[in-house]
Amino acid sequence: MFILKIIFAGFFIYAGIMHFIKPRFFNNFIPAGLPKLAVNYIAGFIEFFLGIGLFFPAVTNDASLGIFILLILFLPIHIWDATKIKPAIGSKKLAYIRIPLQFLLMYGAYLIYLYSLPITQ
Repeated sequence: MFILKIIFAGFFIYAGIMHFIKPRFFNNFIPAGLPKLAVNYIAGFIEFFLGIGLFFPAVTNDASLGIFILLILFLPIHIWDATKIKPAIGSKKLAYIRIPLQFLLMYGAYLIYLYSLPITQ
C-alpha cells in the first residue's frame, strides 16, 4: 500500500502544481460561466494538499477520502469533455480512455482509505 500512496501523492501533487504553472491547459475543462482562473487555482490547491496529506499517517484516510470525492466531482467533467467535438484532453480517444481510468483512480483512493483506517479489536 505504501507504493500506491507514493504514486498517488506524486500524481496529485504534480497535478496540483500544474494548475498554477500551466493554468491555460485547464481552461477548457472548466464549464463556461464559472470563473476559470479561480476554479483552476482552487482545484490545484485542493489536489496539491490532498497529495501532501497522503504522506502523513494521521491524515492519510482523510486525504484519500478527499481524493475519492474529488475524483467523483471531476467525473462528470471528464464525461462532458468526451462528448465535445474537440475534447480539452486533446483527442476523443484519450477522453474516452480517461473515463475508465477515473474509476481505477477512485478504486486506488478507496484502497488507500481502507488500509489507512485504524485497526480495532
